[in-house]
Amino acid sequence: MDQVFVAGFLIAALFVLFAAGLWIGLGLLACGWIAMALFTSRPVGDAMVTTIWGSSSSWTLTALPMFIWMGEILFRTRLSEDMFRGLAPWMTRIPGRLLHTNVIGCTIFAAVSGSSAATCATIGKMSIPELRARKYPEDMVIGTLAGAGTLGLLIPPSLIMIVYGVATDVSISKLFIGGVIPGILLGTLFSGYIVVWSLLNPGKIPEPTERYTFMEKVYASRHLLPTVGLIVAVLGSIYVGIATATEAAGLGVVGALLVAKLQGSLNWQTFKESLLGATRLSCMIALILAGAAFLTLAMGFTGLPRHLADWIGQMGLSAGALIVVLMIFYIILGCFLDGISMIVLTMAIVLPMIEKLGIDLVWFGIFLVLVVEMAQITPPVGFNLFVLQGMTGHQITYIARTAFPLFLLMCVAVALIYFFPGLVTWLPNQMIGNAAGG
Repeated sequence: MDQVFVAGFLIAALFVLFAAGLWIGLGLLACGWIAMALFTSRPVGDAMVTTIWGSSSSWTLTALPMFIWMGEILFRTRLSEDMFRGLAPWMTRIPGRLLHTNVIGCTIFAAVSGSSAATCATIGKMSIPELRARKYPEDMVIGTLAGAGTLGLLIPPSLIMIVYGVATDVSISKLFIGGVIPGILLGTLFSGYIVVWSLLNPGKIPEPTERYTFMEKVYASRHLLPTVGLIVAVLGSIYVGIATATEAAGLGVVGALLVAKLQGSLNWQTFKESLLGATRLSCMIALILAGAAFLTLAMGFTGLPRHLADWIGQMGLSAGALIVVLMIFYIILGCFLDGISMIVLTMAIVLPMIEKLGIDLVWFGIFLVLVVEMAQITPPVGFNLFVLQGMTGHQITYIARTAFPLFLLMCVAVALIYFFPGLVTWLPNQMIGNAAGG
């Protein structure tokens, strides 16, 4: 059977299924069934059941609902307000002043939340009213928040990293630690952009309304202690080898419940809402992963990934050329799909190419997360754009335009990790103990 015809037929089938309004997970299962039923001799039923059970019963996958639940609990606390009170006094003398609370707030909250949308929404509900009240430029308020909100995917714990790790059998712990330096690097680039913009537009940043002594700033920093404690508990336990990513997720949930209780925001209603929210999102992702696992199996039986990898190999593309092609491909794909769907849809095809060129899979995972971050702020299906549209009432096109400079900085970050891969791989290689598996 001509492989080009098979590939074209399956892609068309997938688009028809999605256009018909079928859930992504069910669409992937259906496409896998079509591939195996029409183009292979393997019995479909037992393969589907075995694959779905295997993908759903992975111990590594346990980290996913736990980190989602941790984020849901913290979303319902006063953590964002406390973070603003702890950060704002330190920002008064930096060019751009309180605009930096968007970036630093998102960077810190991303380290206790695995979701870009949750990071954007949580910090946004705190910073937008405060910055508007102080007459900060609306386009900079919205643009920096849209861009910095994407750090929820890159700075661990990250839901996308868990999905990628499960799909490629790469250590989630190493992916988490590998995202730390690139996450800080990207946050630094965002803050640098605010500094440069403020120096070029000095009249647009309002003068500080309050002055603080050094000791007052230190005292205000006590509001950051719950967040810092959670970050140390979750990431520190992974790095020193005390816990795997799954065990750290359980520790994070306990810590989040403790923070919520100490803040007085934990009651039966918020507990139930956080649990139901985490269950809904976890079930959606699990269904997508199950569908992707079966589609990957079906692709393997049709031989498409192998043929595509051979074709790419015959083209003689260098690793750099392939990375550029994949970056453009994922940015375009991100205009129509969410990040998790992008990864699970394409791994069966992309992974053989990456392995053929000998590209480090931990490095590629971080690269992929960076590119998926770009998709979060590209219309029409940029999730951060939807979140901010609901919070601000602005059109998606306006929000995307304000976030475009930060999109370009993400491209810079991709170039930096390509030319300096140690930014990703150095820290995972220093990990203590044997926390590699989960």
